Amino acid sequence: MAMTASTSASLSLSSFDTKKPPLSAAAAPLPALPRAPPLHTISCLFNPTTFCRRIARNGATMATSEAQVVVRVEVSEDIQTSTTETPEILKKVIDAWDKVEDKYAVASLAVAGGIALWGSTGLIAAIDRLPLVPGIFELVGIGFTGWFTYQNLIFKPDREALIAKVKELYKEILGSS
Repeated sequence: MAMTASTSASLSLSSFDTKKPPLSAAAAPLPALPRAPPLHTISCLFNPTTFCRRIARNGATMATSEAQVVVRVEVSEDIQTSTTETPEILKKVIDAWDKVEDKYAVASLAVAGGIALWGSTGLIAAIDRLPLVPGIFELVGIGFTGWFTYQNLIFKPDREALIAKVKELYKEILGSS
């Protein structure tokens, strides 16, 4: 039994006595990683209470170190006589809303209009992603602008007719004003 242990030990020692081949550049050992910081310091960095205290301390430092500004507010004695008046357009909107009989239908139409506007912006964004369509729409817009300018803005009689149409439409929508 002692003989087998010594032969196995001599066999194992003889297998490691051979010279090791030199390491190539590809098999070079990697450098050791730096030590990780303790968990206490990591938790302190993301602790909201500590962060808020730091902000408050910095704010207090800035407030005390900067020059103090004196603000003087003069109060008018007309406070009792001054009242906040609603703008004229708001009065018109309130009067128009009071005249409406079916407020549920008007509110439903307003919500439907908002949804339609949201959907149309999505549709326009989808069309804008297509390769050729935005360029074509831009050319159509430039062409229409040129045609409208030529038909309605260049010559004085045409401008006067356009202004009259706009004023008529304004009176039709908002009433006589």
